[in-house]
Amino acid sequence: MNIRRLYLLALSAIMLLCSARLTTAAAQQSNEGSQKYIVISKQDFTLTLYNESGEVVVQYPVAVGKNYGNKQRVGDYRTPEGEFHISQIQSAKTWGHDFGDGKGFINNCYGNWFFRLHTPPHKGIGIHGTHAPESIGTRATEGCIRLHNEDLDALYKLIEVGMKVIIEPSTEDTIVNTH
Repeated sequence: MNIRRLYLLALSAIMLLCSARLTTAAAQQSNEGSQKYIVISKQDFTLTLYNESGEVVVQYPVAVGKNYGNKQRVGDYRTPEGEFHISQIQSAKTWGHDFGDGKGFINNCYGNWFFRLHTPPHKGIGIHGTHAPESIGTRATEGCIRLHNEDLDALYKLIEVGMKVIIEPSTEDTIVNTH
């Protein structure tokens, strides 16, 4: 083998080694910034918590906003779509609400917790429990994400303020959003 060919072979080996090290370093850096996150599917009526590696930790059935489409304004009964984060975890044990369904004011209708989402420009959107477990798996809320109370209590132990929450539209939401 001539010197030039040996030099090129050695240079290729060094470049390959450096490339592998850079790829490993980049992968480590991207994993350092990763964290658990939630995906809510309006199509499947599910809330899925993923770990740092993107593996499913838990999945729960949910209820979402009564109306199709992305939230536009207060009172439109739509669940916002996009990427948000949990801004507060609040005790909701003493909270109540009149849903305007003729049943009047209902105490403890949100379960034990309210995970407030940062959904600008909208306020008051969160993940909470329910007084109507039969509504889970349907479009029944004023825009929030509703869980069975026992699922909410289990999720409480797994989440934290700042956690990313992605709300994905259903096929019907997408159709409404384009019209």
